[in-house]
Amino acid sequence: MSVWAAGAEDVTDQLVGAFQNPGLLLGIPLALAGAVFMSLGAQYQHRGVEKMERLSGADGASGLSMAQVRGLLTRPSWLVGTLMLGLAIVCQLAALTVAPLIVVQPLGAIALVITTLLNARISGHSPTKQSITAIICCVGGIFLFVFFAAIFATEKDVTDTELFTILAILLVVIIILGACWLVLRHRMRALFYIVGAGILYGFVATLAKVVIKRVQAGDFEWITLVCVIALIAASAVGAYFVQTAYSSGPPDLVIAGLTVVDPLVAVLIGMVVLGEAAAAPPWVLVIFGIAGAIAVWGVVGLARYHPQVLSDSQEIGITRGSDDEAKGPEAKNPEA
Repeated sequence: MSVWAAGAEDVTDQLVGAFQNPGLLLGIPLALAGAVFMSLGAQYQHRGVEKMERLSGADGASGLSMAQVRGLLTRPSWLVGTLMLGLAIVCQLAALTVAPLIVVQPLGAIALVITTLLNARISGHSPTKQSITAIICCVGGIFLFVFFAAIFATEKDVTDTELFTILAILLVVIIILGACWLVLRHRMRALFYIVGAGILYGFVATLAKVVIKRVQAGDFEWITLVCVIALIAASAVGAYFVQTAYSSGPPDLVIAGLTVVDPLVAVLIGMVVLGEAAAAPPWVLVIFGIAGAIAVWGVVGLARYHPQVLSDSQEIGITRGSDDEAKGPEAKNPEA
């Protein structure tokens, strides 16, 4: 009991100090505003991709062609969504200038709730009990994580060695994702593109934080320029993956993956490579692990039970549902 009592006292002291940090008080609202813009942007971009597919008569689920990408540039709804996502990025970058990475990134999970409500209203696919449970796990796991991250997160300057490590890992990730896309793109569906985009955007957030800190310190040398190039490249590939995911999955499923995978990757980099969780005691690291596992389980559950995925009978590589109600009337009557 003494260990838990000491831990609770430590959390209380740290929490009081956290809310006296002006950076956190400004960074958290900025991150939440970015989440709102992200959810609106996702809905508009998804609508644009659907219209482009209808007009072109071609399915982009296995990868958008260049003609389809050019077609998106003529869709007003897609352009509005892109503008919204641009505003989301501005808010996120502004938040990253004043608050730790492992606090800012997880707050994007609020976009999942907004996107789910918007998509249910627009598409007519009301969330089921299983999908609501999955959404609660996504958001609850991430917010449990960010609560303790806000208390114990610390920032320090990123050394050149740490930066080389991040860039090397990113290069390996891009090679692996590129190989999987080339070999398996006709078999992979939304979940692959969602996870791939989330991983890449996690690196984008980390590199953006590094570039911002170095520019603020007046330390813009060749390695910072390499970071900017890597950031742009990862953003472009991630954006392509997201647009392809929209063609094979509902927007709230895409946002669920991004708002869980993206922050988890960024947080892992922040903890393991940058040492932003160095001040956290071991029991907090255990909570981080549990919270992350809950959030990931929520993404898998949403991919499995999402009503629009079930209705469209999309093949995303995960068994859908386990009861007749989730599987639909065809499961009850195979002869139908």
